[in-house]
Amino acid sequence: MKKINMFLRNQPPGRMIVAGFAAVILLGMLVLLLPISVKDGAEVTLIDALFTSTSAVCVTGLIAIDTADHFTAFGQGVVAALIQVGGLGVTSLGVGLMLVARKRVGIKSRMMVKEALNIESYKGIVKLVKSVLLMTLCFEAGGALLSFLVFSRDYSTVHAIGISIFHSIAAFNNSGFDILGGLRNLTPYQDDVLLNLTTCTLIIFGGLGFLVILDIGKQKCFKKLTLHSKVVIVTSLVLLVVGTLTLKLTENVTWLGAFFQSVSARTAGFSTYPIGQFTDAGLFVLCILMFIGASPGSTGGGIKTSTFFIMFQKIRGTCTKGTVHAFHRNISEQNISKAFMITILSGTVVCVATFFMCVLEPEYSFMQLLFEVVSAFGTVGLSTGITPALSVAGKAVIILVMFTGRVGAFTLISMWVNRTEPRARYSEEVSIG
Repeated sequence: MKKINMFLRNQPPGRMIVAGFAAVILLGMLVLLLPISVKDGAEVTLIDALFTSTSAVCVTGLIAIDTADHFTAFGQGVVAALIQVGGLGVTSLGVGLMLVARKRVGIKSRMMVKEALNIESYKGIVKLVKSVLLMTLCFEAGGALLSFLVFSRDYSTVHAIGISIFHSIAAFNNSGFDILGGLRNLTPYQDDVLLNLTTCTLIIFGGLGFLVILDIGKQKCFKKLTLHSKVVIVTSLVLLVVGTLTLKLTENVTWLGAFFQSVSARTAGFSTYPIGQFTDAGLFVLCILMFIGASPGSTGGGIKTSTFFIMFQKIRGTCTKGTVHAFHRNISEQNISKAFMITILSGTVVCVATFFMCVLEPEYSFMQLLFEVVSAFGTVGLSTGITPALSVAGKAVIILVMFTGRVGAFTLISMWVNRTEPRARYSEEVSIG
């Protein structure tokens, strides 16, 4: 036992986070296979249980089998718990449990929280975790209450309460799971303004990131916000507006529907219209939004809004031969390099996975398979409807892509690299080509 503890202590934070997510996924799969989790007459295979558990922990929302039709109330509760763990992060939730048990939070736990929430210092980490947990509880409680006002019209009180709590957890954690049954998602409520706006609000705040929400609550003035918060807010607003306009132009949907899908495509995965009936232009717009995703330190995935913003500013600065800056602050070369590296790695993952899907699932179109892969990588959950019909090999590829999208391609690669910086450096060449 002593050797095991010593081994775990010597592991880098990134590796521990990845291992934590993998452990929760496997545990979730085993619990979902139990008879108490599966409805009578329903069949849940090993690959489907693994797919569901991965999708829940990675807060994706892609489903190989319908959650309501195959799992009991207990099983649905397990899925909701997995979504909550995946959204908050294994480390944040672990620290929260340590605080409840009144145990001391060690330096290793603080390092993992720092890595998971993408913060720069250890100062106030315990206080931050407390704020994150309280914030999550408040948003989800408010979302459940407003959702209940809608679902109580169509379901019994007890059933409506269960659906409302599940929906609020899924929405705030940017996971597109639903328990309405029949693979319908939220299409029966496409014209319900209250449910649409409640869901959008939960998705937006869940996707902004905990640090941004805390900064907004503290400063209450845009000018006083940190550079990170300003970048996230401005980029998110631009993407929401552009996404709404382009979807309205390309698809036969209402303005409410276009706005909802623009919000949901940023890693939430709920749909109020059948995505499989969208045009290639509309699907391509959704692919772009899904690939960019939410913001750092949030419950969402994708390359992140800040990464997209930094690359845009770098391209603009290069074209105008000016400095790379935003809101009267220069952007460091280290952040620029990291942004391009994350995007290149992410694009590589999507390209490779799409190639394998084309080989394994030749009966589907390229756009359908690309859309499925981007949705999985961005931990979104939108689908053209092909997920349940994928082969075992195809589902395995999507599982790997969902896991990579949640923990990050950069994290997966860097977790195995533990090299010290070399003292000797090569001389620079002034120009290439």
